[in-house]
Amino acid sequence: MLHRAIMESWPLFLGMLLLMISNGLMVTLVTLRATDLGFTQTEITFMQAAYPLAAIFGCIIAPKIVATVGHIRTFGALASLCSISALVHMVTADPFSWAAMRALAGFCFPGLYVVAESWLNGRASNRTRAALLSVYFITQTGGAALGQLLLYLPDSRGTLLFVIVSVLISLSLVPMLLSARQNQAFEEPARLGVRELFRISPLGFSVGFLNGLSQGAFYVGLGLFGVALGLSGDRIGLLVAAGMLGGMLAQFPLGALSDRIDRRLVIAGSAVLAFLASLAVAFISQLSDAGIAAGGWLFAAVGLVGAFMLPLYSLGVAHCNDRLTPAQMVAASGALVLVMNVGIFLGPLVGGLSITHLGAPALFFCLTTLQAATALLALLRLATGGKPATETGTALPVGHAATPVASRLNPDARE
Repeated sequence: MLHRAIMESWPLFLGMLLLMISNGLMVTLVTLRATDLGFTQTEITFMQAAYPLAAIFGCIIAPKIVATVGHIRTFGALASLCSISALVHMVTADPFSWAAMRALAGFCFPGLYVVAESWLNGRASNRTRAALLSVYFITQTGGAALGQLLLYLPDSRGTLLFVIVSVLISLSLVPMLLSARQNQAFEEPARLGVRELFRISPLGFSVGFLNGLSQGAFYVGLGLFGVALGLSGDRIGLLVAAGMLGGMLAQFPLGALSDRIDRRLVIAGSAVLAFLASLAVAFISQLSDAGIAAGGWLFAAVGLVGAFMLPLYSLGVAHCNDRLTPAQMVAASGALVLVMNVGIFLGPLVGGLSITHLGAPALFFCLTTLQAATALLALLRLATGGKPATETGTALPVGHAATPVASRLNPDARE
């Protein structure tokens, strides 16, 4: 049954893979091209922060659009706007228009994810939901990592890669739209109040926000970090890919471990290891003039940061779900997504400005602070938060690009 569900959903996964390759490439490409055009690090920081800011509104408004005009029209319209946003970077060269295009993409991509996730939901039975969510997560994370490898393509004019982004987004329309025989019924996810969510699970709420800060600083700041170290564009892409792949590979082992022992302990341990890995990157980057970074130690350390830091959001969601009724899980996911996206919006500002004023290693010193705060909060809840939940679900992988609709794929979230 699972194999059949995956095979029937391959057009959706292919379309999502193309979207994530284009989106992953765009994050790093914009930083590199803006640097070539003479944008300051501060301008690049605020320009990149426009994407997660608009994504907050996209997560709220996109489900309303889908509920009003349907999946097919929503996907076609938003994909067209995303394709346009990539091409405009070729004909303008100022930070204001580039920030506007990053905001446009940030608003549209959550809508594309909502469509993909709701279509996938329609194809899932309760026996296949968790597995389909895992495949969806791998497609998202792996696609974003693959996008970094396209930076190795020669692009003397600085326009080829923007064209490739636009083409990939347009191509994603083909399998996604051809696989949709008709519009499915769509119900906008209910929401749980942020205050109520914090009351139910202070640690889950805090991990969501702190990990959003960390992910925003990590994904956007890595490009500026590489530029500050003097790495070439393709090496910067490899650096970002190492962090993403590390997070993807560690997600499942850490999730499985948290299903067996107290999740608070796993959250604290993972945050401590992310703290140590971030500290290692900060010190290695200070020695980069001696050729340490060229030897691969920097890439390995960044991979470890991703491995122990990126899965923390999924662990926080699982910890929160352990304290919710099944009927609350989808609504709580909406609040957690918004909390994380607020963090992702602030993260680039924290990471980018720290690099601008304190140098490249400051990015990872900021990450050490965030991981230390996460570990201390988890240990505090372990000491004062009572016994672990007796009825726990499964720690399912959730990527930073997922929307509240994806939580319906959780087999524990019953209507």
